[in-house]
Amino acid sequence: MLVALVDTLKQLRYQIAHLDDDTLKSEYPELASFIQQVGLTVTESKADLKFLYQFLYVYGRKSEATYSRFRNELERFYLWSWLIAEKSVFDLKREDIEAYVDFMVEPDKKWASTSVQWRYKDEQGIRRLNQNWRPFMQKESIASQQTLSAMFTALNVFFKFAILEERTFANFVPVVKKNSPYLVVQSQIQIPDTLSDIQWEYVFGVTRDLCEQKPDLERNLFTLACLKGLYLRISELSERPQWSPVMSHFWQDNDGFWFLRIMGKGNKLRDVTLSDDFVEYLKRYRLYRGLPALPRVDESEPLVHKIRGQGGMTVRQIRRLVQQSFDLAQQSLLDDGFKDDAEQLEAATAHWLRHTGATHDAQTRPLKHLSEDLGHSKIATTDQIYIQTNIKERAKSGVKRKI
Repeated sequence: MLVALVDTLKQLRYQIAHLDDDTLKSEYPELASFIQQVGLTVTESKADLKFLYQFLYVYGRKSEATYSRFRNELERFYLWSWLIAEKSVFDLKREDIEAYVDFMVEPDKKWASTSVQWRYKDEQGIRRLNQNWRPFMQKESIASQQTLSAMFTALNVFFKFAILEERTFANFVPVVKKNSPYLVVQSQIQIPDTLSDIQWEYVFGVTRDLCEQKPDLERNLFTLACLKGLYLRISELSERPQWSPVMSHFWQDNDGFWFLRIMGKGNKLRDVTLSDDFVEYLKRYRLYRGLPALPRVDESEPLVHKIRGQGGMTVRQIRRLVQQSFDLAQQSLLDDGFKDDAEQLEAATAHWLRHTGATHDAQTRPLKHLSEDLGHSKIATTDQIYIQTNIKERAKSGVKRKI
C-alpha cells in the first residue's frame, strides 16, 4: 500500500515530534505501520524520514508553495527508493538515480490517481490516511520538460542540504541531469504566455464598466492593475506568515515618485515603481474603500481587503477574483463575436497578467529598470523571457531571403 509520508506544513511539526518521541502510531497509525513494514527491508527508513522532515521544515519556512513543491517531489523519490530500489535514499548510487528518472518518465499506473486527492483528514483526533491518495497524476503523455526539471531541482537541493548536514558525501544528481536522454536543451524561441491586446482590453474594461452596477468589482479592478501594471505575482499580493501587504507599503520619495514595497521570492524586498496611470487606479480603489485618496505612512489596512472578515486575502482568494474577471471578459468576447479570443482566454491564469505587463513594457522601458521592477536577480533572465526585439529583427531580415 502506498502511504503519504508528509502531511501539511501546519502538521509537520507534530509529525516531527511524534517521530522523535516514537509516538507516531497515536496520531498517524497508517504511516507508523507503513514505516515499521518498510523497516524490515530498509533499516534506515525511520532515520531517512526524520531527515526528510528536517529538510522540509527548513525550506518550508520560506513559503508554503516551496514546501509543497519539495514535499511532492521528495515523497515520490523516498517511496521509490524504499519500495522499488529497497534502499535508503542515502545508499542510492548514480545508476539508481538514473533508474528513478526512468520511473518518473513512465511511472507505474498503480502509483497514479485520476484526480487530486487529500492526504490525511482528522477523525476523532487521529490523522486518517486517504486510501485513494497516490504520488502521481495519470497523464496520457510522458513527463513534461517542466516536470523533469522540477524533479532534478528538488533532488539537487535535497542532496546539497544532506552534504552540508553531513548526512551523505555524494550528490549524483548533476551528472545524471547532464547526461539525461529525456531533457531537451532549449534553443528555440520562447514567448511567455500573455493576453492579447483585445483580451486585456476586455478583461480590464468589462470589469471597470461593471463597477457601477457592482461596486465590489473595484477590488477585482485594483487586483488586475497590480498584477499587470506592477508585474506582481499573486503571492506578492497575498497574506503570508512572514509578510502582510498593507497600504503603508506604498511610499513617495522626495521627488514625488511613488513606489510599492514588495516581499518577493526568497523573502527579498524590492520597491516597484508606480506609473501615473496606476496611481489613478490606486486612488479610485482607496476612495471606494472609504480611505483618503493617497496612502499614509502609518496605514495598516490590507492591500487587497476581504469583503467579510479581517486581514488580507490568500493566494486562492485573489486567484478567484482574477478568474471572475476572466469569466466576465470571456462571456463578453463571445457576445461580441470574438470566439477565438474567448476560447484562448479559458487557458489563461493570473500569472499571465505579469507576463502581459512586462512583455508590453519591454518595448519601451530600459531592460535594467524592467528587471528590477520584476524582481529578477539577473538581468539576463528578463532579457531571455521578455525581450523579443532581436527575434523580430531576425525575422524581418530573414523573410526576404531568396531560394
